[in-house]
Amino acid sequence: MMAGSQWELPPELCCRPMAFVALTGLDVVYNAVHRAIWDAFCANRRADRVPISFKVLPGDHEYPKCRTKRTSYEWYIPKGILKTGWMNKHLNLVPALVVLFYELDWDDPQWKEKQSECATKLEIVRTSLQGRNTKVAVVLIQKKTPLPPGEDLVASERASALCTACDLSGKSLFVLPHTDHLVGYIIRLENAFYEHAQTYYYTEIRRVKSHKEFLNKTTHQLLFVRHQFKIAFFSELKQDTQNALKYYKTAYSLVHELRAHETNMLEIKTMAGLINYKICRLCFQHNTPLDAIAQFRKHIDMCKKKIGSAELAFEHAAWMSKQFQSFGELFDEAIKLGLTAIQTQNPGFYYQQAACYSQERKQLAQQLCQAAVSFPSPDPLDTQSGGLDFYGQRPWRQGHQSIDPPDAEKEKIGILALQIKERDVLHSELIIALLSNAVAQFKKYKCPRMKSHLMVQMGEEYYHAKDYTKALKLLDYVMCDYRTERWWGLLTAILTTALRCAYLMASIKDYIIYCMELLGRASTLKEEQKSRIEKNLTKVLMNEVPDAEPDCDQSAVSAARSLWNDRMAPAGLKEFTIEVQDYIPFIQCKARFCSPSFHVDQPIQLQVFLRVDCPHPVSFNKLAGSLSVKKYNQWCVVESSGKETVSLLPGKTKCFNFTFVAKTEDVGKKVEMTGIEVMLGRDTGRCVFLSWRGGGGDAASGHEALQASRSSRRWGRNVETRPELNWDCLTMQQSTMIISRVPKISVQLSHQPPALNNEMYCIYLTVQSHEESVARDVKLTAGLKPGQDANLGQTTHVTLDGSKICDDTAPALLPDVPLGDLKPGEKLERCVCVRCVSIGPRVFLFHVGYSIDTTVEGRQIVCKCHKDETVTIETVVPFEVSAKYVSIKFEPLDQVAVDIPFLLMTDIVSSSPWPLLLASSSLQLLTMVSNTAQLKSQLQEVVLQTGESASECFCLRFPPLTNSNNTVATGQYLISWRRKSSSADGPLIQTTITLPHVILESVPLYIHADLPSFGRVRESLPVRYHIENRTSLVQEVEMAVEPSDAFMFSGLKQVRLRILPGSEQQMLYNYYPLMAGYQTLPQLNISLPRFPATNMHTLRRFLPQRIFVKPQGRQLDDASIAAA
Repeated sequence: MMAGSQWELPPELCCRPMAFVALTGLDVVYNAVHRAIWDAFCANRRADRVPISFKVLPGDHEYPKCRTKRTSYEWYIPKGILKTGWMNKHLNLVPALVVLFYELDWDDPQWKEKQSECATKLEIVRTSLQGRNTKVAVVLIQKKTPLPPGEDLVASERASALCTACDLSGKSLFVLPHTDHLVGYIIRLENAFYEHAQTYYYTEIRRVKSHKEFLNKTTHQLLFVRHQFKIAFFSELKQDTQNALKYYKTAYSLVHELRAHETNMLEIKTMAGLINYKICRLCFQHNTPLDAIAQFRKHIDMCKKKIGSAELAFEHAAWMSKQFQSFGELFDEAIKLGLTAIQTQNPGFYYQQAACYSQERKQLAQQLCQAAVSFPSPDPLDTQSGGLDFYGQRPWRQGHQSIDPPDAEKEKIGILALQIKERDVLHSELIIALLSNAVAQFKKYKCPRMKSHLMVQMGEEYYHAKDYTKALKLLDYVMCDYRTERWWGLLTAILTTALRCAYLMASIKDYIIYCMELLGRASTLKEEQKSRIEKNLTKVLMNEVPDAEPDCDQSAVSAARSLWNDRMAPAGLKEFTIEVQDYIPFIQCKARFCSPSFHVDQPIQLQVFLRVDCPHPVSFNKLAGSLSVKKYNQWCVVESSGKETVSLLPGKTKCFNFTFVAKTEDVGKKVEMTGIEVMLGRDTGRCVFLSWRGGGGDAASGHEALQASRSSRRWGRNVETRPELNWDCLTMQQSTMIISRVPKISVQLSHQPPALNNEMYCIYLTVQSHEESVARDVKLTAGLKPGQDANLGQTTHVTLDGSKICDDTAPALLPDVPLGDLKPGEKLERCVCVRCVSIGPRVFLFHVGYSIDTTVEGRQIVCKCHKDETVTIETVVPFEVSAKYVSIKFEPLDQVAVDIPFLLMTDIVSSSPWPLLLASSSLQLLTMVSNTAQLKSQLQEVVLQTGESASECFCLRFPPLTNSNNTVATGQYLISWRRKSSSADGPLIQTTITLPHVILESVPLYIHADLPSFGRVRESLPVRYHIENRTSLVQEVEMAVEPSDAFMFSGLKQVRLRILPGSEQQMLYNYYPLMAGYQTLPQLNISLPRFPATNMHTLRRFLPQRIFVKPQGRQLDDASIAAA
């Protein structure tokens, strides 16, 4: 048996035990019916079908012979615990049930002959099973569907006769009709077969249990373990997993009660491992993972000290590794079936521990298997059968149970053979596979540090396996994490291994990178080690072969030297570019612009700082900075002249200053550092370009800068007073803005806020030059500042012509209005008029730009300067206008009667903080007409202060032809106005107010009265009533005057009139007032018999209701006048 495979668990142990049922009498190759039956048994078995393992065997198949049963164990000495073939025998060789399939219908004409043939075939099966308790059954394949039980008397008789002929129970005879419902019949057959198999395994369990009474604990300890294992295994085949677990646990306890010594230690551990696997598997199957973990820990605690032979200690490590690996696989399989694992308890820990024991195995093998001897002959590991009889025994002394080995010389040769076999095992492959499984688990359960730790071990194993490419790939991946988390000691150890790999591969670029990091500030190497590495790096730069790294395999070193010599050939690669941003190299670099922004008339200053951390000075030949604006790169280069190089001293910071003048076309652009490049080496050797992205820095710079800033805050700013630059306090300024030259002009704005809606609002702009030379091409951009609400742009209009009202086509922003040249000290003024159609705040921009000649660093340039001023102006409503319709008695009107005069009242209330001049007002009538000769404005040249109001009254009427009974538009009210403070010749603003709509009505009768403005007590008061018929019909009118306490009257108290269409009647009454003051006139009651729906109040509303009556005056005689 091979040394590597002997620790693998047997497949019959790892599979799920299922009842074994043999099917005979089926020709699955040539008979289509038999093939269909076999496919129904085996193909696409669902999980809900009974667990049975089927095999098709010939009728004369030879089953394993049953040994003669023992009647006594008195002189029996067992040779081992469990035979290696026992589980396979009961899984695949000895069936629980043999089923004979035979084609026979109940009405077959050759019934007798076929009955005899069937009985003969069954007898052959029984003969081959002689001594076994295996059950047998017969299945008759029939073409017809059978009738229900009891209805087919022929079938019943012949079934009974067949059972008698075959010596078969009625429960063991089945019928299988080959119809469309074949699968359904097969499933019913399976269930019956399963019951027979259960009975068989139950019988076997009882048979094994019956042996217990013959055993004694002195000589039969091995049998106690064997029998408990068999009972447990039969219980599993019976699918009684609870009892199986109980018996496995009993067997496990018994195996540890065996007397252990060096010769049987391996057998005890092997059996303990097999039984432990079964227990853990069943615990996971029962969803009790904590029991499985507890059992495994107990198993490890009990077995980890049972090492056995010291010369074969590597075997114990291999066995321990396999235990952890198997449990990890069981754990992982349970998780896939639904078990939930956690970060601190997952299969990764078991794979990791398995890898640790494999590493221990490798170390022990290197210690114990170094003897350079040949494999012994004959082979002591060879057996006649090709395998072991019992699990865990030695091939050269199988069946031996005594404490001392039977042949010491054979024992020695056997141990030597095992050691030689172990020497050929590829331990690194085993370790890497286990570590890989562990890494996958820790990655799944988000354990990044455990994953990184194991990847380092994998890299080291690849290194030992001389697969340097994979080793470097893994180590390089892990180093990123250790740099980020600042594990400098761990990083140094990994870099050391990586450097060896790079040397042995002769990978020049990788070798240079790892040398640079091991020389850097993150390395924890001693100074002499750093000096050796720096010396090797210098050799590589000079195109020489570096010295070998310590602790390298000598055979690999000689191969590496050959590779290095090939790399040194003239045709070899001479230039390398290394992006050092993600490493921690021995050269540190930081760059900064001296200011976040520079005016275009100032030189831009850039500083690049370099510092080295290696033991000896470093020279470089070129330093170049790259900027986002490429044309400035030529000014950011330091290059050695001739053979001289620029030298950097260890621990000292060196500053390189660059200055250049910006182009005027780049005003407003951002200039960024895109990279810095330092060239090490010469053209005669190798050139290595160290490249930093942006403004420098490396993987550790960010944290160091943070620490430095905290330290400076804690201890004050004293660090800045030191003559030597504090490297960690140097901040990087990676970009700067080129901004326009500072303008030397003043821009002043004068205006009177707020602006009034629709007015021409004047903003007076004054520009004065303070430049020393002429400001040329002065241009003004004025108007609404961009970026505001889009609606404001449509309701704001800007113009320079304030003599007239600008229309809606005027823009919101006037761009680049030329103002000419401006001499030093000269001043110019402009008036910008703004018309705001809507109210609300607006931001206005006044941008004055100009060109001027200036000198920077001896260069004549033309600078474009500009000065911006912004102002926020609120726009408000100048006045509020209200309009209403009233009757000639000043009563509010809901409806207006056609061809009857009424009044329009308008009120203008000023809401402007500035005085307003109302120039004039007018009406634009649509459907109404004036009731007076001429409409004249009553508001001409009226000045309104804040809060004051002005009112107008117009007498109007609707002409008779106007269509009534609907709402009509009336017209517009026009107001011309301006600010009182504006110039007299300035434009007037015209505000248009739409008058409210009215509802028209027509009245059949219009009554109005002529009466004096007042009366006197006891003096006659004549009142004349005019009654007009406004219809096309003759109207009958009934009138009556109601008596009143305040008046006596003369005239018709009650009268009935008839008025022709369009004509008028007059009624005259003399009222005689009796009381002074405001008195209610006698009420006039009017009714229209032809228009009964007409309301009397509607007819009477045009009449006066009250009149003022003066008291009666005394008449003055001549004497009283004279006395006065």
